Amino acid sequence: MPKRPPDQPFSIRGLKPVPDRLPAFEGEPVQIRFLARLSGDGKRLYSSQDRGTPVHAGTLIRKRTIVLDSELRGRRKELSRILVHELFHFAWVRLSNRSRASYEELVEREFVSRARGELGWSAEWRKQALLRSAARKNGRKWRDYLCESFCDTAAWMYAGLQTHAEFTLAPTHRHRRAQWFKITYRSGGIPI
Repeated sequence: MPKRPPDQPFSIRGLKPVPDRLPAFEGEPVQIRFLARLSGDGKRLYSSQDRGTPVHAGTLIRKRTIVLDSELRGRRKELSRILVHELFHFAWVRLSNRSRASYEELVEREFVSRARGELGWSAEWRKQALLRSAARKNGRKWRDYLCESFCDTAAWMYAGLQTHAEFTLAPTHRHRRAQWFKITYRSGGIPI
């Protein structure tokens, strides 16, 4: 990994934990920064402060920046999974309305069939909150869950991990999501 000060941005091309199976991305460069003791409060990210909740990463879409906790540098597999997840936040905002709606339909079918589990904690805790809630669909919490589900699914598919404690969604549903990704991105590069 390139030696740079912890707050210096650098392009994804310089990051070794990115797996070879990651598809090509199309769009402006995304900068990646490592900061110590990363935390957030839903609106802001903090480094080395006793504020917010500890987080592994955060994505600043408008600034085209991903911020990762420095601790991940020594955890190659987890860094890969989290980085892929964060990269797909850029892909989510570039999805067409039609593609986003088709992903929503897929996930809604999972809800109807009472599918348990998810492909990452960021989607799992949101899913659990929605299952306990009476008003599930069309709200901000539902949209946030869809985005996190999408990003966790991408991380499961492309981070190069065969197993992980957070991969709890049944194989049938995993397969359907994988098929959705293959169909949606069949033409090649993923716009970010």
